[in-house]
Amino acid sequence: MNRRQATAGVALTAFLTIAVEPVAAQSINKTLIESLNRQLLYVAVPLAILVEVILFYAVWKHKDNDDPSPTKENRSLEITWTIATAIILLFVGFASYNILTDPYISPSLTEQEQALGGDQNLEGAVMPANDDDAVIVRTIAYQWGWDFVYPEENVTTDNTTVVPANTDVYYHLTSRDVLHAFHAPELGLKMDTIPGQYNTIRTNITEPGTYRVYCSEFCGAGHSRMYANLTVVSQDRYQAWLSNQNRTDVPTRVSAENATNVTGSVAAPPV
Repeated sequence: MNRRQATAGVALTAFLTIAVEPVAAQSINKTLIESLNRQLLYVAVPLAILVEVILFYAVWKHKDNDDPSPTKENRSLEITWTIATAIILLFVGFASYNILTDPYISPSLTEQEQALGGDQNLEGAVMPANDDDAVIVRTIAYQWGWDFVYPEENVTTDNTTVVPANTDVYYHLTSRDVLHAFHAPELGLKMDTIPGQYNTIRTNITEPGTYRVYCSEFCGAGHSRMYANLTVVSQDRYQAWLSNQNRTDVPTRVSAENATNVTGSVAAPPV
């Protein structure tokens, strides 16, 4: 491959990287993260192309120079690339700040007393403000599984959680024993679970379906099998699922074995 072909390959790769439309994100969190990635890509790709062009030009121009001379000082050039670097860093910082301060990425703590389920204090948890439709799920990690508690509905599930689509969901995360981490990569969700305190994930999932939740913090011998299913359904199906769990002849604690079929996927909530 000659230098012209190599340059053309770099330019084509960069063009395809920018031009290809990504798959629609399944949650607001994932949309925000991908938006930041695209903004940074729009800066990184032109810079990469510029550096490669300068590199190939320098190699081509000086390939036969057997007696190179030291580079001369160029004050204007040094000032120019210093200012250009500062502008780029300001853009990256501003774009990152806008995403990192979004309430779906970094929920803000409220001043109101944060309690859930009797006298259980949720120190560090973020409660929904003026949103009666929000779903609250207290999530307890342990070696090696997950308990999902719906305090307002008096329902607890093992290793499976069901939430409605297009609705704000607050997962209050804690651990019963050691450090774990709640990670749903398809939804852009990731947060540590720490014994004795709560962290909150706020999300709004737009695409119904079943998503896998992993523990992304090594937590012992059973770490590799510590996963759960997060099922997103319509509001009607969610209400029907809750009603089914609250029937007097149905236990309020639903095990993962009863919620999954033989293929390992979550069984659809009843309608």
